[in-house]
Amino acid sequence: MASPPVLQSQIYRSLPEMERSEAIVRRISTAISLGMLRVGERLPAESELSEMFGVAGATLREALAALRDQGVVETRRGRSGGTFVVKSPATQAEQLRRYLQETSIADLRDLGDEQTAVASAAARLACDRAHPNDLDRLEQLARGLDRADSPEGRARADSRFHIELAVVAQSPRLTAQEIRLQAEVGQLLWTPLAGIFDSAAAAREHLEIVSAVRADDPDRAQRLVHEHIRRNTYHLIDTKLTLTHAGDEEEIR
Repeated sequence: MASPPVLQSQIYRSLPEMERSEAIVRRISTAISLGMLRVGERLPAESELSEMFGVAGATLREALAALRDQGVVETRRGRSGGTFVVKSPATQAEQLRRYLQETSIADLRDLGDEQTAVASAAARLACDRAHPNDLDRLEQLARGLDRADSPEGRARADSRFHIELAVVAQSPRLTAQEIRLQAEVGQLLWTPLAGIFDSAAAAREHLEIVSAVRADDPDRAQRLVHEHIRRNTYHLIDTKLTLTHAGDEEEIR
């Protein structure tokens, strides 16, 4: 199943002039990591991609070659050929660990505040703007967290739900902000660096948010989003403190 046009417009939007093939690699890799592009999905044709990204064909081909070298996509020839997503980029646990160790508690709290502001606005707008079919899709994505069987899969399912909430709110700006935030925090939350995050509780909270939006109850939807992201933020802070304590013990030894 191809990504919805709203997501395609975010993934393949035109690049600033100073960004080239590396930016395309980063954009597509992030989209796969967040579940916006799925394994098995075919990318648009090279001519379309060049136009959407606003780059020359040679620049695009350089980016696709880099993605092939990473094993993330493959290009198939023939009538039903094209460039297909074949796997998600590997999670770099050591980079995530270092990020948490170097990021202050105040910055993690601030990140949670920004997430709360964006997701709360999306939830309130979704109550007013979402079509019933949109909410069916959102509920299906909420249930996807229970079906995920790996930390990477849970990270994708969680991020995809939050991005879709902004999509059904019909706000491209909130969608772009949520994509940026999920790229920063999504894998941090689910990679078991110092403890396993409670996926069952997160899935229940997602479904409760959908229920509030279906009931056209923006105050409840906003409150649920706030509580959900606050719990996420506390988990990141607890993980940071655990990693910091473990590092201090290693230095003592």
